[in-house]
Amino acid sequence: MPSALFTPIKLRELELANRIVISPLCQFSAVDGNAQPWHRMNAMHHLASGTGLLILEATAVEDIGRITAGCLGLYSDENEAALTQLVADARTMSNTPIGIQLSHAGRKASSRPTWELWKGPNLTEEEGAWTPVGPTGEAYTEGWPEPKELDAQGLTRIVDLYVDAARRAQRCGFDMLEIHVAHGYLLHQFLSPMSNHRTDRYGGSRENNMRFPLEVIAAVREAWPAEKPIGVRSTGRDFNEGGLELDDAVVFARELKKLDIDYVVPSAGNVAPGMKLPKIEPGYMVHFAERIKREVDIRTMAVGLIVKPEQANQIIESGQADMVAIGRAFIDDPRWAWHAAVALGEENPPIPPPWQRVNPKVWPAYKMARNEKSDLEAGMGHMRRE
Repeated sequence: MPSALFTPIKLRELELANRIVISPLCQFSAVDGNAQPWHRMNAMHHLASGTGLLILEATAVEDIGRITAGCLGLYSDENEAALTQLVADARTMSNTPIGIQLSHAGRKASSRPTWELWKGPNLTEEEGAWTPVGPTGEAYTEGWPEPKELDAQGLTRIVDLYVDAARRAQRCGFDMLEIHVAHGYLLHQFLSPMSNHRTDRYGGSRENNMRFPLEVIAAVREAWPAEKPIGVRSTGRDFNEGGLELDDAVVFARELKKLDIDYVVPSAGNVAPGMKLPKIEPGYMVHFAERIKREVDIRTMAVGLIVKPEQANQIIESGQADMVAIGRAFIDDPRWAWHAAVALGEENPPIPPPWQRVNPKVWPAYKMARNEKSDLEAGMGHMRRE
């Protein structure tokens, strides 16, 4: 009997072999938005892991929508060609589905990669900084660049950019899309009262704040093939006083269901300074997915310090979510999924055929490699005693 974590799930015509999804994780290693050898290496590692789905990092729909100068883009023919090659290379070694997350950083663009934050959060003019855009002209916080407020023409342009990127993603060969409406980026900036202080039909109330993100998502759903799924990385809470709460996330998910979105993955925070975080412990955001799944009847993907196989399996088994999105644990252990399968007693762990020699059925040292007490070690101990 397979564990809950390793039961298949179907999203439209796309079938995932298990419920494990590798979260989009920015690599900050692109050149002019173009994927580089690092991206290929990173993707190939993940595709050999046994995961059910790999979603590539937040990928900007225009150059000024990149978080950093090193972020992936899908706004030019060169970007499209680089990602088309990456997908084609991936198909030669794995049939694991590959998705891509479309994003626009809004007022949080023109930032530095994580390993350069000691220099300050933003690029300088000498380093090629650019003017971002946002719901209003308000900067993220003191010291950040003041964005250009998006007018009616600008809003239409952004919708068109998302549609164009979705069409490029289809030509690249991606199996699914995820749209980023979290972590303080542009669509989240419209959604949250912390960052949206507009006085037109795109601000001032929960309904108005939702309007622009929903317009973008509706346009992408229309442009994307009907047989291919779309998910939304949403916001469960802002963790700011006066910001979005879980009630708002439930209402937003209901609107997403009306647009025929296939799943919601609720994350949290980072839209404004002054967050008051809860205790950071394993699964601390899983309840977002649980409530949305229960009240909206839409599939959900849980996030939030999901590290151990038993923990991930329990989330699926208990019905808290339909899938789990795991990020940093896969960087720490690129073979997380097949190690999880062994830990959960799966009969056939998803190890690629060329690497089956490490299957614990044929490799006596498997447990030793995992720092677990093995029969081999026990035998060696016995021999030492003799």
